[in-house]
Amino acid sequence: MSKSFIEQVHYIRIPVKDLKLSARWYRDVLGLQLVNNNEELAILKVNEGPFLLILVPTEDETFVHFTIDNEQAFSIGFTSRELSKFHQHLIDHQVKVEEIKEDNGHAFFHFYDPNGNKLQVHW
Repeated sequence: MSKSFIEQVHYIRIPVKDLKLSARWYRDVLGLQLVNNNEELAILKVNEGPFLLILVPTEDETFVHFTIDNEQAFSIGFTSRELSKFHQHLIDHQVKVEEIKEDNGHAFFHFYDPNGNKLQVHW
């Protein structure tokens, strides 16, 4: 097959314990646009692009990240031109953040949403 039938990734679903709290956190702390919020899910838009994050409530002990050799590994990676400012912004909002690291000219750090989902941002 020379061309995929798939055009783009449209959304990723993220499990959350408290939907209202999580929707506010993604909106207020990460600055995402809250498009829809009801009892079943919350839809957030990343800037003007077509990509969406969908928060799905669950009582299960589950996360959007996975493990490799019992170490948490992120699934979702964001980009930010202002990595240091964003890092400080998260610290100022009491978000669990790891230190900024560099790897071959690629800077990044990991942080956690209120539900313990491990996320990454890089530039």
